[in-house]
Amino acid sequence: MNPNEKALSTFETRVRQMILRFQELKKENEHLQTLVEKNEQDIKTLQAQLTQADNDYQSLQMAKMMEITDGDLESAKARVAKMIREMNKCIAILSDEQ
Repeated sequence: MNPNEKALSTFETRVRQMILRFQELKKENEHLQTLVEKNEQDIKTLQAQLTQADNDYQSLQMAKMMEITDGDLESAKARVAKMIREMNKCIAILSDEQ
C-alpha cells in the first residue's frame, strides 16, 4: 500500500466517522428540538393556568368585597329600619299629645 492509498484510506475512514457523528448529532438535535417544543407547550399551558388562577383570584377578591358590602348594606338597612320605627313612635307620641 503506497502512501497515497494509505492517505486516501485514512481520509475515507475519517469521512465515514464524520458522517456517523453527523447522523448521531442530527438525531440528538431532533430529540432536543422535540423536548424544546414540549417544554414550550408546557410553558404555554402553565401560563394559561396562571392567568386563569389570577382571574379566579381577582373574582374571589371582588366577591369578597361585595360580600362585605352586602353585609354592611344589610346592617345599614337594619339600622335605618330601627331609626324609622323609633321616629314613628316619636311621631305617634307627639300626635297623641296634641
